[in-house]
Amino acid sequence: METGLILPSCYLPPVSWFAAVIQHTGQEIKVEKYEHFPKQTYRNRAHIYSPNGLLALSIPVVKGSKNHTKLKDVKISYDANWQKIHWKSLESSYRSSAYFEFYEDELRPFYENRFEFLFDFNEKLNDFLFKSLKLNKQYNYTDNYEATYAMGVSDLRELIHPKKEALVKSDEYYQVFATQHGFIRDLSVVDLIFNHGNRALEIIKKAKV
Repeated sequence: METGLILPSCYLPPVSWFAAVIQHTGQEIKVEKYEHFPKQTYRNRAHIYSPNGLLALSIPVVKGSKNHTKLKDVKISYDANWQKIHWKSLESSYRSSAYFEFYEDELRPFYENRFEFLFDFNEKLNDFLFKSLKLNKQYNYTDNYEATYAMGVSDLRELIHPKKEALVKSDEYYQVFATQHGFIRDLSVVDLIFNHGNRALEIIKKAKV
């Protein structure tokens, strides 16, 4: 692979993830599948806008899923009822948004049915997100792990990260609780979808990565 884009697998990916996909349309795009599972990243974490400000939703993984486990083999833990917590958080954050009700029936089953592997769960959620954005899901997956790529490849595996500065620069858009806490950049794309519905893709297309 000499040109194209490498992305991390993400739980309800941030806006920057989708902005990168759009900006690399027509190029080869791959999602990393074979890296050793890195902790405290968007692989199993999403940021949403709660009534109290930024809220991180984390999916617990089965013990032993540390740095030696390939991402594709990381299993979701159901020891705690995280699905119920995440769904209630999404409801309390976006129930009053303009478009939440249009998407909730399709999204809710992800928080009622169990998935064994984190990677598969993320990908099924991406099916829903791409459909909601009316965007074709056209990317492949890595067949092995490569630490570095050629100069022409945009490798965003470590750059799209909750502890790093937001990769995307976009115009501010309406957020339900912005009057209390201000605009929060590069949240999960569901923040944009629930607040702006069909306009979400247009806003993403204007963002710069």
